[in-house]
Amino acid sequence: MYEVEHLQLCDAERVKRIEVMLEGLQLDNDTLERIRQVFRSEMDLALKMQPSSLQMENTYIPELPDGTESGTYLAMDLGGTNLRMLLLTLEQGQAVNEIVQHYPLPEHLRIGDGDALFDYLAQCVDSFAREQQLDEEHVYSMGFTFSFPMRQSSLDSGILVTWTKSFNCPSVVGQDAVKLLRKFLKKHQRHNVEIVAILNDTTGTLMHGAIMDRNTRIGIVLGTGSNGCYMERSSRVLHWEQQRHGERHVIVDVEWGAFGDNGVLDFIKTDYDRQVDEGSLLKNSFTFEKYISGKYLGELCRCILARLHAANLFLPHLASEDFPQPWTFGSDNVSVIEQGTLDDSWTSVETIVREKFNASHYDTDDLKIIRHVCGLISKRAAQLVALNTSVLLNGMAPEEGQNITIAIDGSVYKHHTRLRQWIIEYTALWTRDKTTKYLLATDGSGKGAAVVAAIAEKLRRRNS
Repeated sequence: MYEVEHLQLCDAERVKRIEVMLEGLQLDNDTLERIRQVFRSEMDLALKMQPSSLQMENTYIPELPDGTESGTYLAMDLGGTNLRMLLLTLEQGQAVNEIVQHYPLPEHLRIGDGDALFDYLAQCVDSFAREQQLDEEHVYSMGFTFSFPMRQSSLDSGILVTWTKSFNCPSVVGQDAVKLLRKFLKKHQRHNVEIVAILNDTTGTLMHGAIMDRNTRIGIVLGTGSNGCYMERSSRVLHWEQQRHGERHVIVDVEWGAFGDNGVLDFIKTDYDRQVDEGSLLKNSFTFEKYISGKYLGELCRCILARLHAANLFLPHLASEDFPQPWTFGSDNVSVIEQGTLDDSWTSVETIVREKFNASHYDTDDLKIIRHVCGLISKRAAQLVALNTSVLLNGMAPEEGQNITIAIDGSVYKHHTRLRQWIIEYTALWTRDKTTKYLLATDGSGKGAAVVAAIAEKLRRRNS
């Protein structure tokens, strides 16, 4: 297994001082076991509808694709700075044709009036339907990927809990996103499109993975943000507002970005983590996400290096005003530096020190320090993701089998090679009785949503 090498500098005293300052970033076995127990406890509490930092939301999706899904389905993906519409044709559970169209989502719609946003979404559906010349006599089922925390009372109901990312339309909070979109589809007389399911990108990732590999039981997104979902025994899920139809399983959306918001993870929080939290837009929330996701890893690295710089332990000749300002050091820099570590190359870290820190006076020890910090925070992030995943795996019902595939998507997983390798290795280490495989499923919010629409249609026929 890759390890973070011990820091070796010319000055042994400098090493000692740095090691003391970075000590809290390393998780020993006892700490990892404590996190494992806390995560399991928070999961169990939420499933019993007791106070917890985890949402453990019932998605009302009781099954995965079984290869019988056929037809043409729509998907809408809302979550980034673009809106995406997708028309997907399935034959025997496999995507055989796909048409994708992107629509801009200007800032005034993302942070303005909620009705204006949903009116625009309906206009985009209408425009896409016209462009694709959808049959006016056929009703197309649509899956709506809505990648924000929500409360679900059914497969086609999602009440917004809070906006995240670049969205903030306050009037929508507490409202059902499906009802809003239906209202404006009706206004635009788009009667041949029916929203049959709402889901987030994590659930979509699981569904997309399931059409690629039938052993898929877990979906993870590890990008700007992070979340996980998995197949749970329905008997363990108390929150069920619809009539049950003998479902044995259901996909549960963990919403693990908020794990620890209630203080249960404070025992691993360092001063650097507190500094990142203080400077973030969402203080005292998304605690777990701040340890692991692309939105925060770069700033965490910068905060640590700034503290070392202030102590004259890193780039001592650099003027304070030349040090990168808060939130200007992206997580992509961490990935690039870590790739250089794997390749045994100093070129990338040297370029970053010159360009991002405007440093003309630096030595090999400075390069070793920044590489060491990137290694520590990347390893910690990987351990935390793998630990949560291993808890989900170890709690799987025996009938799920010993070969389990984890569908995963997101920029951090895709582009941070060393972190990805650590996640794979730690997951295997902590689930020795299972054979696990990570599968990159890059379009859960599109293809996955269309697959959910197909399953929703199948459920309606079966339960009517």
